[in-house]
Parts: sequence; C-alpha cells; structure tokens
Amino acid sequence: MPQANPKLNAFPVFLRVEGEAVAIVGGGGEALAKARLLDQSSATLRIVADAADAELLSFIAVTGAIHIAVPYDAAHLEGAVMVFAASGDEALDRRVAEDARRLGIPVNAVDRPELCDFFTPALVNRAPVAIAIGTEGAGPVLAQMLRSRIDRMLAPSLGPLATLAASFRGAAEKLLPKGNARRQFWGSFFQGAPARAVEAGELSQAHDAAVDLLLSKAPVAGHIALVGAGPGAEDLLTLRAHRLLMEADVIVHDALVPEAIVAMGRRDAERLPVGKRKGCHTKSQAEINALLVELGKQGKRVVRLKSGDPLVFGRAGEEMAALRDAGIAYDVIPGVTAAFAAAADFELPLTLRGVSSSMVFTTGHDLKGNSLPDWAKLAISGATVAVYMGRSVAAEVAGRLIEAGLSPDTAVAVVENASLQNRRRFHGTLADLPSLEARADLTGPVMTIIGDAVAGANFERSEPLAAHSHESAANAAAAEVEP
Repeated sequence: MPQANPKLNAFPVFLRVEGEAVAIVGGGGEALAKARLLDQSSATLRIVADAADAELLSFIAVTGAIHIAVPYDAAHLEGAVMVFAASGDEALDRRVAEDARRLGIPVNAVDRPELCDFFTPALVNRAPVAIAIGTEGAGPVLAQMLRSRIDRMLAPSLGPLATLAASFRGAAEKLLPKGNARRQFWGSFFQGAPARAVEAGELSQAHDAAVDLLLSKAPVAGHIALVGAGPGAEDLLTLRAHRLLMEADVIVHDALVPEAIVAMGRRDAERLPVGKRKGCHTKSQAEINALLVELGKQGKRVVRLKSGDPLVFGRAGEEMAALRDAGIAYDVIPGVTAAFAAAADFELPLTLRGVSSSMVFTTGHDLKGNSLPDWAKLAISGATVAVYMGRSVAAEVAGRLIEAGLSPDTAVAVVENASLQNRRRFHGTLADLPSLEARADLTGPVMTIIGDAVAGANFERSEPLAAHSHESAANAAAAEVEP
C-alpha cells in the first residue's frame, strides 16, 4: 500500500483582521515581538500591560496601538478575534489562555505550545500576498530560515503587482472565457509586460500594458533576458537571475555555464546549448542572434544565460542590436564577472588607496596587434589590469607590457576556475607569467590580474608561478643531456 502523507496537527488558515481587535497581554520583549508581527496587518492592536518596557512604549507611541496600562482583567479580551498571552509569567499566561477559551477566542501563549490554540507562522509579507511558514511550534528557527530563503526568491514588486491584478479580475472574468484564454492572460500578466513595468516602478505603464493585454487579440509577445550566470558558483547567481530562470520557457546557455546553474531553471523549460567554448563553437554568433529573434517572435520567455556578466566580453552588444532591429523586447541582468570572483578568491583589492585607483578589463588577444592598445599606458601608470582568457598568450602579454615599460617585478595573480571549489591559485611577477603557456594541466578558464595592488593579496593558499618555471627549465635541461 502507498504510504499515507503525514497529517498536520495545525491546519493553516488566513483570518480576517481588518478593523478587528487583537489583544496582546504582556509588557516585555515577547509582547513586542508579537506586536511587530501583527503590525504588518490592518488589525487594531490592544496591548494590555501595566508595566511596559521602554521599547514597547515607543512602539505604541509610533504605531498608535491601544495601550491598557492597568493590571490584566478578562474583560480586556472581550471583542478580540485573537489573543496573545505574552507576559513571560506562566501563571498569568495560563490565566489569559483560560479566559480566552471561555470567551471563545483563539489564543496563542508564547513559548507554551500546550496552551496554544494556534501558532504564529514565520511570515513573508508582500501584501496582499502572504506566505506563512509553520512548524507547529516544533522549530521556530527552522521556520525563520525558510522564511529568509523564500523572501529572497520573491520580488519586492510582487505586492503591487497582485494589487494591480485584483483591479483587473472582474474585467478578465467578463471579457475572457474560462479556460485557456483566461489562463494565458494571467500568465502573461504575471510574467510579461505588466510585471516588468511594476518591477521598474512604472505603475501607470503597467496598467496600460495590462489593458492592452486584456483587449489584444494578437499572440503573446516574446521577451529575452540577457542574464549573467556569474563565474560559476551557484550561490553567486543574482536573485533576479534566479527568478527569471524559474519563469523561462527556453534557456539558451553558453558552454562555460555550469550545468548546476542551468538546472536552476524551470524543470520543463527547453534547454539549448550554444557552445562558445574556446576552439569549439557549436553555433556562430550570427546563428545565436537569429535563434534569439526567432524565439522572441514565437512569444517565448527566454533566458540567454552567459558566463560572468553579459556586458563584459559576452558579445551582448551584438545580441541586443539584433533584438532591437527585430523589435523584440529584452532586459539585461548583470552577473558577477570573473575578475571580481578571482580577486575575491585572492582577497585582492582591485583598487588600493595610494597605489591604484583605476582598473582595466581586457583579453590577452588585445595585445596581438602591431601597436599597443590604449590600456597598456594605463597599466604602466599604475592601473590594475584583469586579463580574461589569457593563458595561451601569457608570454606575449608579459613581453609586450615589459617592452612598453611595465616593471618585470610587477605583481601577478592567476586563478583557474574562479569561485569554484576546484579553483587553483598562483602568484608571481610579470616575468613569471610566460610559464602559464606551458601549463597543459590548466583546463578551466583562467583569469590573470596584474598590477601593484596585487601585492596586497593573500598568497597563503596559492602556488608560486616561479616554481613551475624552474621545474620546466630543469626538465628541459635534463632532456638535452640525455644520451
């Protein structure tokens, strides 16, 4: 036989409290905590405390709660829809609970579950939307942990969006037949143009978008989100990026984006890998542009998931131009770029007062031309230089910068797989940098940071680049003298 689901001993409900009285008996911290919780509602708070703490008195003054500053009497509970026994005195709390039950009012006694008719949940408030998390009093700390996680997942704009939705409910039921048409409208409302406008703070524009959506006979417009997946660690993904992944119909992702991040998307979303790993591009940039445009024309909600930040060596400019030309709506959601993750791995200040006040993001391939790029002058004058994808041209990067006047003793930090558990860190000087090219063991993305500010990094968990240089030289010498 299939195993039965566990039964709840406390069934969750939402009680109407608008214009109703809620009585709280107690004058200390327990009463204040319940008062703060109830202050998120439209209930009238009635606080019974003949000796209230200063903090509770301040709360009463600020919120306008009713303060009954006399010893407790059962008459103080009359007319309330809920009662909280929060005195901290077991005998008084028990008396309050007994009086409340005699009057037919549900009661909660703080930290006394045996006296409780109900338990107060951990609350995620996006009024009029509320999410309540309860553990039947068994694990308040667990409930707060879950509340914190859910709170991060929900956009602050959810409440205003729900309020706007309530104003359209009657019109939607009148104009749209039950079934697919109505479901499609609400799906587009909560995940399309009205939702985006509310999130941007444009409530008038959101209202107009909802009207257009209600009256439109046209197919649903698509939307592309160019999303930064960060350097690789899942917990460096932004909250907005996570929400969009959960809403996407299609996820178009690069090869460097870890599968664990792609898997954070909606379970039934279509996943389309488009390559873009060095030396192996499964789709050209023009093909990716065309794919995004086509998906947008099909009315799909698309997340174009890019490693790091979309606007830093992510070729987002070409994709945005293609989407603009095609009239497809899009947004850009920034991500943690690899330079920041590598610096964090080294506890490395990218700017340092009195040492370096500017930064350069570049790729090693910028140094392949006959003339030095403009940023080389900045490096010589003290800027911190972050070189993306530079392992295979490390010798050329070092040589050109030294020729241009940058000291061979300039500090260098190198990270493979920045932010991930399997990251590897190396340190040395600009003169040591060419040894990277011979490192066939470095198969992950490599980030190199050059500059005087690098000397302030923590090198306790990194390997010296020079050690590998000496090892390679010794191996080469040994090979030459072999018979």
